[in-house]
Amino acid sequence: MKEECCPKFNPKPWDGKILKWKNKKFIKGRVLTLFYMPLNFGGVITKMNKKVENAKANVLDWLCLSDHTSMWNMDLFLAVDKEIPDAENVKISGKFLTKVYEGPYQDTGKWTEDFKKYANGKNMDIKKWYMWYTTCPGCAKKYGKNYVVIIAEVG
Repeated sequence: MKEECCPKFNPKPWDGKILKWKNKKFIKGRVLTLFYMPLNFGGVITKMNKKVENAKANVLDWLCLSDHTSMWNMDLFLAVDKEIPDAENVKISGKFLTKVYEGPYQDTGKWTEDFKKYANGKNMDIKKWYMWYTTCPGCAKKYGKNYVVIIAEVG
């Protein structure tokens, strides 16, 4: 069996949590999409991981936030433990609500509707959405679970 490229995801620490980030470090990448479907995700994340490795830094929790900015592109934010040379370093601050979902990517519409109700039930307004696709399709198939975490900045 092929060694995994993605660690097995434990949903428990991420489901139904409130996170407070102050200047959490990320590096940013951009993925081309066609009607929201990523075209070069693997290549972009590989380049980002290489920059982290070259800087002798770490990806924290294997956390990679996806921000679908349009039907044509998506920004990636890879959580790191220090500034990375030759990368677009960004910091994210705020209060974030999380919820874990499991299933095929085609259920994303159902998940987002559920998450809106979930946030509303907690009297929170969603300011910004991120999706965390916790494993690549190959590792999701290998593990038998395709976990996706919605992480939303809330107010």
